[in-house]
Amino acid sequence: MSRDRTKALAFPIDRNDVELIKSAHPPHWRNPDPTAPYNLVVIGAGPAGLTAAREAASLGAKVALIERGLIGGACVNVGCIPSKSLIRTARLYADMRDAENFGGDTPDRLQVDFQRAMTRMRQIRQRISRADSAEIIASEGIDLYFGEARFSGRDTIAVADKTLHFRKALVATGARPSLPAIPGLAEAGYLNNENAFDLVDRPQRLLVIGGGPLGCEAAQAFCLLGVKVILAQRDPMFLPGEERDAAQILSDALAREGVEVRLNTEVVAVRTEGGKKLADLVRDDDTTTISVDEIVTGIGRSPNVDGLDLENAGVAYDANGIKVDDYLRTTNPLVYAAGDVCLEYKFTHTAEATARIVVRNALFFGRKRLSELVVPWCTYTDPEIAHVGLYPAQARKNGIPVKTYTVLMHDVARAVMDGEEEGFVKVHVKEGSDRILGATVVASHAGEMINAVSLAIASGMGLHALADVIHPFPTQAEGIKMAGDAYRRTRLTPFWMRLSQRWLAWSRQ
Repeated sequence: MSRDRTKALAFPIDRNDVELIKSAHPPHWRNPDPTAPYNLVVIGAGPAGLTAAREAASLGAKVALIERGLIGGACVNVGCIPSKSLIRTARLYADMRDAENFGGDTPDRLQVDFQRAMTRMRQIRQRISRADSAEIIASEGIDLYFGEARFSGRDTIAVADKTLHFRKALVATGARPSLPAIPGLAEAGYLNNENAFDLVDRPQRLLVIGGGPLGCEAAQAFCLLGVKVILAQRDPMFLPGEERDAAQILSDALAREGVEVRLNTEVVAVRTEGGKKLADLVRDDDTTTISVDEIVTGIGRSPNVDGLDLENAGVAYDANGIKVDDYLRTTNPLVYAAGDVCLEYKFTHTAEATARIVVRNALFFGRKRLSELVVPWCTYTDPEIAHVGLYPAQARKNGIPVKTYTVLMHDVARAVMDGEEEGFVKVHVKEGSDRILGATVVASHAGEMINAVSLAIASGMGLHALADVIHPFPTQAEGIKMAGDAYRRTRLTPFWMRLSQRWLAWSRQ
């Protein structure tokens, strides 16, 4: 639920935004009259809410869907869709600068058209949003309401002067960017994923606070689009949760592309002076002040629980979001939660997956568990960093011995052809077996490659079987198969080698 995105309704930037608003929050929309009771009332029309509402309606349930802001939630309007669209344009400029390595000529005077890049992003956002227009949702048999949703009782929700009675409800209100506790930042003004895409003119200098996935993606994309970027990360390395060699590859890539990387550095104060933003940075008790045009924060997301009157429904929550059990039930057995409002891993794909769990468990007495999900994720920098399953340190902490099979991307033929040799494939198995515990892929298409390992883990396929899967040649996903081949070679113990040699010698007689 886009609870902080109402600004977009009043201030469209161009005709693409005008069309987006027409489909995602029609100005003259009339809410339907409630049908009592609904099988399912969903609060929030982001990935989780849309998935649950559509799946439930397709199964014959009477469904109501409530949205305050724009249909599509953060993913379509201010998250995955706009950010990855901009990243693609940024990579185009990176490829043009690197044309000589592909047998071409680098343009003599390569000029980044920032406004065109932003316009393309808004065009794509508007196009993709059409599939979730208010008219289409209504045509699918879903009662769509726009307005503030508030629980008025254990089985009732109030919205726009109407009361909706429900047998089951789902809270899928998502999350919003967290504001770092930096003195002066709010007063000086800052960007995050909810307003960075409103930029029209390119800033000359940009400070990115935070070296997590959002911060790294923003720093690299804006740098490749011609912005002087300073990235301040309080920790000694980017992506503190990822494997260290993966994070180091990204750190080197950012520095090589021109991002001014400042690790072990904390932003302690911000102020404005002469139309510029001045930020005080501290590293090892040494304070420096930098002047920038804009500041982007990429530090964490907070669940959207305010204003829902969850207390009226007996739904418990805290700063980490709504409390749910393994079946995604809240402390009110009639109310469930899904997506960013209750999950540690705040991804679109987990939001959709948990929404499907809720539909089965809430409406059909299912027993699907959150803990059963196999959740991959990816940071969409260049190279991308994707992961699924356990890290070796987590496995060892749980008393599971680990064996890792590593393939360097410069040994993968397609990566060499593509000039994308940076990175690796690491597959972790339980030592003494081929049971896959987890994997990390660092490659230009890591987000695509990790899917094979995710499928293997979810289906119980071992690394030996994964090696038997035939891949079209040449693809970069061949790196996954090569890891399987490496495992298979370890099974040729001296005993089996001697047995094989004796058999072959006998067969020649």
